[in-house]
Amino acid sequence: MLSTICKPKSKFTFFNYSRFFSGIKTDDLDYSHRYLPQTGKSRREMLKEIGLDNIKDLFSDIPKKVLIDKFDKFDHDKMTEEEVFNTVNNILNKNLDITNFPFFLGGGVYKHNIPSTVDYLTQRGEFLTAYTPYQPEVSQGTLTAIFEFQTQVARITGMQVSNASMYDGSTALGEAVLMACRSTRRKKVIVGGGVHPQYIQVIDSVTKFSKKVECEYMPVDPNGVEIEKLIQSVDKTTACVVVQNPTFFGHIHDLERLAAACHKHKALLVVGFTEALSLGAVKSMGEMGADIAAGEGQSFGIPMSFGGPHLGLFATSKKLMRTMPGRLVGETKDMDGKRAFVLTLGAREQHIRRDKATSNICTSSGICAIAFTIHLASLGETGFKELALLNHNKACKLAEKIVNEIPNIKLINDRFFNEFTLKLPYGYSSEQITKKLLKEGVVAGLPLGKLYNGKLDDHLLVACTETNSEEDMDKYVSVLKKALK
Repeated sequence: MLSTICKPKSKFTFFNYSRFFSGIKTDDLDYSHRYLPQTGKSRREMLKEIGLDNIKDLFSDIPKKVLIDKFDKFDHDKMTEEEVFNTVNNILNKNLDITNFPFFLGGGVYKHNIPSTVDYLTQRGEFLTAYTPYQPEVSQGTLTAIFEFQTQVARITGMQVSNASMYDGSTALGEAVLMACRSTRRKKVIVGGGVHPQYIQVIDSVTKFSKKVECEYMPVDPNGVEIEKLIQSVDKTTACVVVQNPTFFGHIHDLERLAAACHKHKALLVVGFTEALSLGAVKSMGEMGADIAAGEGQSFGIPMSFGGPHLGLFATSKKLMRTMPGRLVGETKDMDGKRAFVLTLGAREQHIRRDKATSNICTSSGICAIAFTIHLASLGETGFKELALLNHNKACKLAEKIVNEIPNIKLINDRFFNEFTLKLPYGYSSEQITKKLLKEGVVAGLPLGKLYNGKLDDHLLVACTETNSEEDMDKYVSVLKKALK
């Protein structure tokens, strides 16, 4: 009986995937689907509003040679689920996995080893949920983990209190600017030229339509000499000064004098960061007198994932706690007097009137925050510092090899953590060099010209982490030397 039931007599599929894929055409504005409520008219109105003629224009940044215009390999009559998966996998296998190359790309997203315990624990049913733990009576496990996350972030940043995470480093820094203006009731914001250019774009996006914020952007500072200019720029109208440490170009600064200048005029110092691991080796923001620390936590427990999802870290002082965006897990006692945790001080727009809210960010990166917590807990304080030192030593070794073995190349950093900037010899473009090295199987770094509209085209940002071996460094130096001949 069993063999009769299992014997396949004909092709059978639960869902015709080919019809689903073939029914969605990028050049057809009038297509319909049961899950897509937009009409052809509404699509045309949206395209007109943003100045486009066709949906295909939204994909103009993707090179045409890699863009699939239609799924020719799908049988439009009938395909089994297995056949669809096999066809798609054959297409995916054509992709080049550059993460297996010697990898020296950073600039805000870093390749680090992730302990297997992170995936094992985050995929447990107790944690694998996007749902906010509003009901403490059934969410003590998640709330406890997030409370530990807040403790970790407060300790590594040297601040007194941390929120339960934000979307990513850029939005966290944007929210820090808004918070500073709320807290000081001033408009003037001075943004340093060493801040990540994409973080600056986010700050501009969240503030440019506000009548309560006026941003002044300092010139781009690849050489790390702007601290004195920032100190002189602070006055009694300043709400905050925003800097990054280490800077986008890798420079490390002692910010105590800048913090003192801010506090002299009752302004706040906001310090951003893109590499959280640096806090295991570099003096923390709190130790240097910062009022708000906001940055990216991707380095712990979170893969690069083509740029997201990542994790925003946000910490401040107790004095400013009630103006802090996002949510906060607090400690309390239950009806039996036992230690318990609850969400508290959640003055977000879904809780109170929008114009009175401290943030319009309505969620947190909860599962990413738990991954961060597990990774950092597995390292411990000693392991955290040792890993930071390992990264720094490897970066120093690579920089030394490059400068000693390749003539006419300049290291522009006096001090750095695990990322530094190279100025290439006259006439060389960093974008052209990275393309040459990629053909040799090396991801050389981040060409800065593409982030600064062609300026700094001869500058290359290089990151070196614990994942880079001695052989990786030697190959990097060898192929870079060859490309610069």
